[in-house]
This record gives sequence, structure tokens and C-alpha cells, in this order.
Amino acid sequence: MNLWTTGEVAKQRGISVRTLRYYDQIKLLKPSFRDENGKRFYAEEDLIKLEKIIILKKLSLPLDDIHEVLEKLTYKQILMSHYNYLREQQAKLEMSISHTTSLIHMLDLNEQLSWEKISTIVYHAEENNNKKWLDYFEKDEQEFLQRTMPKLNNHNEQTQAYMSFLHRIEWCIKRDIAPESEEALQIVSTLMAFAQDDFQGNTTLMDKFWEIRKLPVEDTGLFPISDEVLSFVERAMDHLEREEELY
Repeated sequence: MNLWTTGEVAKQRGISVRTLRYYDQIKLLKPSFRDENGKRFYAEEDLIKLEKIIILKKLSLPLDDIHEVLEKLTYKQILMSHYNYLREQQAKLEMSISHTTSLIHMLDLNEQLSWEKISTIVYHAEENNNKKWLDYFEKDEQEFLQRTMPKLNNHNEQTQAYMSFLHRIEWCIKRDIAPESEEALQIVSTLMAFAQDDFQGNTTLMDKFWEIRKLPVEDTGLFPISDEVLSFVERAMDHLEREEELY
């Protein structure tokens, strides 16, 4: 039978000798053996019990409660509880990463952010994450859009490209460059070609999305784009269509 001293257990599990002695004192974890000098020795079953205690402590359970449930719960039940807890923490961390990424992208477009925009991203994100805009589409359209649409909380090339287009359009607006100008038309035509690729040539669905894109943000939960930008893009697109009709 393998036995471990208090010091060996403490070193192995990264806890203090004092803590192990305290657990012994309150009868939470008593070592299976003591020699004639009172030296503690822990058996394998003691180490498994200690592992259960460590996990339950990570679940923020008080020692009194741990004492109460320790013998009632199997190691697997405790592991499952810990697994569920870790998944919850993972979801919170992923949400936090998502919020931070979204704010970074928004700062790429605007050097300063209003408290209203920050609040929308950070404190009302759960409402926006319901993807209300998807409700405007049929089920097969929803599945397609979820696969293909850029996500503000991602740092992939697709999202970066769209953010670059928005940034360039903002740049034009600040410099009073008309949507019908050659420079603006080049930006928007490239944007449209990019969108055509993402929508895989489905112009009907692309037009439908564009109409929903123009609805109030509170109705869609989509990343807020100013009316100025939307109007700029629409004017440029109309001009491009008229030019195509002439040819």
C-alpha cells in the first residue's frame, strides 16, 4: 500500500501543511494512518477525498457544506458539477472576449466611444446576442447567414475587411467626398463585390439583408452603423446601378 506524508501531499497538490492539519482538526480529512510518533500518512483513498474537497472549494462551497456533502456525492458527481461550473466560466470568459473585441472594432471606426455605445456592447449584449435580425429570415436563410455573415466579435479577415470598408466610408464622409465621386464608387463597388461573394451570388437575400440593415438597431441587434454611412452606401449603389443601365 502506498502512503504519503503530509509534506508530500501538500507539495503534490499545492496546498499548505497547515491546511491539511486544519482539515484533520475539523475532521474533514483525517489521514488513514499515524505512526507511533503521531506522524500522519495519507492513503490513496485519502488523496481522492482531498481531491473532492479541492474541487468543492473551487465551487465556492463553505467547508461546513463540504463536510455535509462529501460522503454523499461520488467523485464523478463532483467532477460533473465542476465541469458544469467550468463551462459556465468559459461562457463568461468568451462573452468578455467577445465584448472586448467588439469594442476594439468600434474604436477602429470611431476614435472615441460614447457611454451609450459602450453600454450597448457590454451591459446589453445579451439582448443583442439573441440575433433578433435573424427573425426576419426563413429558417434556411438563417442557417446560411449564420455561417457566412461577418461577426463583430471575431478578429478574422472577413470581419476586418468589412470594418476597413466602413472606416474608408467614414473617412469620405468626414472629408465631404460625395457618394457619386469616383473614389466613393470604387470603395462601394469593391464592398458590393465582397458582399456578393459572401452571399454566394444570392442577390435576393443580399437585398433583403440590406433592407433589414437599415432598420433601427434596437429592432435588429445588429452592429450600429450610422444613418450617414447607410445613406452614403445607398446613394453610391443607386449611382452604380444607373451607370450600369446606361451601358
